[in-house]
Amino acid sequence: MVQAFLVKYAEIGIKGKNRYVFEDALVRRIKERLQRCQGDFLVEKEQGRIYIEAKSDFDEDEVIDGLTHVFGIAHICPVVLVEDKTFSHICEQLVEHMREELGDKPFTFKVFAKRSDKNYDMQSPDICMEAGAYILEHMPNASVDVHHPQVRVFVEIRQRAYVYVTSIKGPGGMPVGTADRSMLLLSGGIDSPVAGYMMAKRGVRIEAVYFHAPPYTSDRAKQKVVDLARLVSEYAGDIKLHIVNFTDIQLYIYEQCPHDELTIIMRRYMMRIAQTIAEERHCLSLITGESVGQVASQTMQSLAATDAVCTMPVFRPLIAFDKNEIIEVAERIHTFETSIQPFEDCCTIFVAKHPVTKPNISKMEESEKQLEEKIDEMVSWAIEEREVVVVRPEIGHTSL
Repeated sequence: MVQAFLVKYAEIGIKGKNRYVFEDALVRRIKERLQRCQGDFLVEKEQGRIYIEAKSDFDEDEVIDGLTHVFGIAHICPVVLVEDKTFSHICEQLVEHMREELGDKPFTFKVFAKRSDKNYDMQSPDICMEAGAYILEHMPNASVDVHHPQVRVFVEIRQRAYVYVTSIKGPGGMPVGTADRSMLLLSGGIDSPVAGYMMAKRGVRIEAVYFHAPPYTSDRAKQKVVDLARLVSEYAGDIKLHIVNFTDIQLYIYEQCPHDELTIIMRRYMMRIAQTIAEERHCLSLITGESVGQVASQTMQSLAATDAVCTMPVFRPLIAFDKNEIIEVAERIHTFETSIQPFEDCCTIFVAKHPVTKPNISKMEESEKQLEEKIDEMVSWAIEEREVVVVRPEIGHTSL
């Protein structure tokens, strides 16, 4: 019977003297996630591994599902703990565990041993040979294949013995919070939630800004974005969502600027506002879901025109993705069905029939001079009067 889980990590293992920082962050994220699972758990790190021991009844599937949402985990192995390290007892427990996991189907296997307890009276090669012989004797459907085994059998001798045969792929990446903080421009579309997910996978703690344009965008459109933020928070942890009323700014740009430049000028002001909020929140970068050439505002020239108003880095993790590739990730993280709900966002209203695809930055700056009378005051008001929502996994959100 599974009593614990062995968590393996990959990239963290090649860190140098600061490896403990990443290990400790991963332990914290695992503990946070397990708080949402039934049962009490002890989480400890030991010699390049993290062990999760159940101290009460628990739902194995629930724990595994929770751990597959924790960035930094490479593999999750359900483990049987063997307190009595007598080799015959270890083998008995191993075969019992294999029967539970594999049933009576034929399979090939190879045994891997790790002897961290150097006082143990058998060496690793001997453990592999003797355990393999015991499996062959007691499991008639088993056969050895040392090159391409269907089942990899692990025996680890530490203060206790750990035996396991199942290794479940984790999400990979780095623990959230180890790569500082960034501000995500979150719309109601398919791309931006995926961009946030991918940056969180590299250890970035995410905050988000959403531009709302009532009455042209409805409360249901705003709720859709909150729902998307919640789905991303399943992986990224709590997300502080800044909801900015962009209506007056959009209307003013629409009245004062050439219509073929509307989209780029609006996006330039979105970037200015997002950067101001990011600086206030001590974020070091912005994140967008743009992919080069996908739409008129995402040509190379358009991206340069929007970047020109920013002094902090703008990360675009989807920049070379095809739309189908983005959709595949969205489906995997369960944001796709929410993203395609048919509610307008501020990027789809006041759209020019023939938007400029190769904007000239100097010309954009000249057009923006027509906004000088009111725009600074409007931007300041939008930032000061924004709504802030803390979005948490499953348990909803709290307005501040």
